[in-house]
Amino acid sequence: MIKVDNLTLQFGKRILFDEANVFFAPGNCYGVIGANGAGKSTFMKILSGEKDANKGNVSLEPGKRMAVLKQDHFEYDDIRVIDTVMMGHTKLWSIMQEKDALYAKPDFSDEDGIKASELEGEFAEMDGWNAEPDAAALLSGIGIKESEHEKLMKELNGNQKVRVLLAQALFGNPDVLILDEPTNDLDIETVTWLEDFLLDFKNTVIVVSHDRHFLDTVCTHIVDIDFAKINTYTGNYSFWYESSQLALKQKLAQNKKMEDKRKEMQTFIDRFSANASKSRQATSRRKMLDKLNLEEIKPSSRKYPGIIFNQSREAGDQILAMKGVNYSIDGKPTLTNVDFTLNKGDKVAVISKNGLATTAFYEILDGKLKPNSGEVEFGQTITTAYLPTENESFFADDPMSLMDWLRQYATIKDEQYIRGFLGKMLFSGDEVHKMSNVLSGGEKVRCMVSRMMMKEANVLLLDEPTNHLDLESITAFNNSLINFKGTVIFTSHDHQFTQTVANRIVEITPAGIIDRLKTLDEYLADENIQQIRNEMYASELVS
Repeated sequence: MIKVDNLTLQFGKRILFDEANVFFAPGNCYGVIGANGAGKSTFMKILSGEKDANKGNVSLEPGKRMAVLKQDHFEYDDIRVIDTVMMGHTKLWSIMQEKDALYAKPDFSDEDGIKASELEGEFAEMDGWNAEPDAAALLSGIGIKESEHEKLMKELNGNQKVRVLLAQALFGNPDVLILDEPTNDLDIETVTWLEDFLLDFKNTVIVVSHDRHFLDTVCTHIVDIDFAKINTYTGNYSFWYESSQLALKQKLAQNKKMEDKRKEMQTFIDRFSANASKSRQATSRRKMLDKLNLEEIKPSSRKYPGIIFNQSREAGDQILAMKGVNYSIDGKPTLTNVDFTLNKGDKVAVISKNGLATTAFYEILDGKLKPNSGEVEFGQTITTAYLPTENESFFADDPMSLMDWLRQYATIKDEQYIRGFLGKMLFSGDEVHKMSNVLSGGEKVRCMVSRMMMKEANVLLLDEPTNHLDLESITAFNNSLINFKGTVIFTSHDHQFTQTVANRIVEITPAGIIDRLKTLDEYLADENIQQIRNEMYASELVS
């Protein structure tokens, strides 16, 4: 279907790909993974033809069509939403435009009639008469209301534009679908819709995502970019991760017999095959795992940060009480009559369709904002550590080395002490002298986590902690919160992160909060809760 031969790309002395070879077969979904800076997005741009390599080529099977999720949210600002979606099928859209131009001619000739007839034939073969209703169905499926379909793209907000561009990529059943971070800015319901769509999609999908639940649900193969090579493995992300960790453990166990290693690996594969039989992708994934060659599984070279949250003092029984808290932004109610009591050991996921509401919730808890009314009271034994979703203000002052940046938050100024916290977050050696003004988004978050660990708080406040992090850091963060003995309040769009950490869900709606002692999956599966949710969000439309 699509083949990569001897792909080589080099920037100065840095080699991203060195004679890499990959084949993407029809009917499979490939999750492209790699550490930050490994070249995932660059690889996707080469596949789509947006970027050229130094050497090698990418070949798409003749007659096949490729669609790409666009990243420029302003490219279609002056175009109708419904038209933007149909433009995803460039050939069909070109025929539609050419046909309409012919019919609009005041001096329509016999020659024009013949040409129009030919175009009508091509149009019909492409099922063009169903193009607009198909585009409308896609838009409705991803949460764009029918009343928005005739608007110009510039009239939509950022989240809506993301959804429209996703519908554009999906439109017209492309033979190869390239998606770079398709779940960004999507709510849980829309991500689930996309998962179901891709599970039913019969053609080739190549996707980059930091959402492990999404990769586990849709992927049949993992494409790992590591050491300038590109390797393809059968199975989803969790299978790749756990098998690579097992292979690494076996590699370190030098004295273990080969036959024992094979038995251990086969037991692992059998367990995953049994789990696959219960998944939404049961049949295809199980068949692939059954055919897996044990020799394909290799240890990963990934480095995982050491995120360890300790409490300098155990909390007492009084943690947090919010009573009648109200807060508005520009006169619009954002938090409405919030009554909330946090219990010792709770791990609460705060969710909402309104990101401003969750951020306001955390800013009030951290003391950055004052509610319009109501009370917020922490217990006397409580110490908090807060990770905001926006951290630019922490790096806005004069540039300084990471050592000096972290030292300003430390009670112990010793260099080895500071190095220890930076080292846990993979800043080692001379990297501790890196200047704060050249950090990537992911590096800034890792610095903020170092700062949090240093506080040894007994209550953690985390607003979108996985933003900008790579899969390795997300996995380490996830495990650290599972093991943390204190109390956590967090918001994350990462389904697996939320499902495995939270034992309580608090949803902020326009009409108040819904508070349930459930995991995320239990919360979403409860029909009574979903009815309450719909009613509480509907109240915003009524008002």
